[in-house]
Amino acid sequence: MDLIQRIRQESKKKSKKIVLPEALDLRTLKAAEYLTHHRICSVVLIGNETEIEQLAIHNNIDLSEITTINPLTSVNAERYSNSYFEKRKSKGLTDLQSRKIISSELYFAASMVSHRDADGCVAGAVHTTGDVLKAAFQVIGMKKGSSVVSSVFLMTLKNGRTLTYGDCAVVPYPDADQLASIAIDSATTHRQLTGQTPKVAMLSFSTKGSASHPSVELVRNGFGIASTKAPDLQIDGELQFDAAFVPEIGERKSPGSTVAGDANVFIFPNLDAGNIAYKITERLAEATATGPIIQGLNYPMNDLSRGCSWEDIVNTVCVTCLQSND
Repeated sequence: MDLIQRIRQESKKKSKKIVLPEALDLRTLKAAEYLTHHRICSVVLIGNETEIEQLAIHNNIDLSEITTINPLTSVNAERYSNSYFEKRKSKGLTDLQSRKIISSELYFAASMVSHRDADGCVAGAVHTTGDVLKAAFQVIGMKKGSSVVSSVFLMTLKNGRTLTYGDCAVVPYPDADQLASIAIDSATTHRQLTGQTPKVAMLSFSTKGSASHPSVELVRNGFGIASTKAPDLQIDGELQFDAAFVPEIGERKSPGSTVAGDANVFIFPNLDAGNIAYKITERLAEATATGPIIQGLNYPMNDLSRGCSWEDIVNTVCVTCLQSND
């Protein structure tokens, strides 16, 4: 069974409710129909009911079992607006501005997740990554213990092995605390989505003091913080990629390590390294990249590429189901 098949099967067992705020995009409606027909999860669409229904009828899409909520008429609009106002009034937000913001589909959907009226949210087929992350950060907020909202890609190699790369899409230059948070959150995501025990390698151009540089010290400090915060986590650093990935090199460069040579979660020191690495792995190793998967939030809200297919939306919804623990 490949990774996507596994994620779809496991998400089906969770019986989660996922909200999709971009309901006037045809890809979203096709994904909603598929998810509902295959009983993967419950779907809530956000928007004007009449407009959504007309688009569905015109394209022969069955929405008969799917709930649609209009933010402008919802009984929860005032409750969500009041909550958002309390969170943002110190930033100068007025009550009127709060009502206007929450009346937008994206912020209303994020509010549903924040208030536990839905288990997760998926958006980005229409909205930019910046818009999605802003709504997630402002409404849902960071989970306790996380110091940054970050991302991972699941990289499935041709031999079927799945690796987790973080961060490849969100945080340009993390400090040591943020790097530690990315490592711990990436380990959690890896366990949730693959079912495997995470073995985390914090990567550098140095292995165990083979080089001296401020960037090496950053990784070393991040490793120390992560080890203290998550003492049961199998983690090692700083490691070069070959020491983290190749058993005989790992044993030689970091003897006795439970991670070196056997890592499945790779934490890059910055976004340059992470983004380049996942694209190289995708193109030269012909790996399949699944993501970006957002982590570090109180509750899951994931981003899509605006060039995504409806099948991509289905897969991201399934990932979101597995990220929701309660």
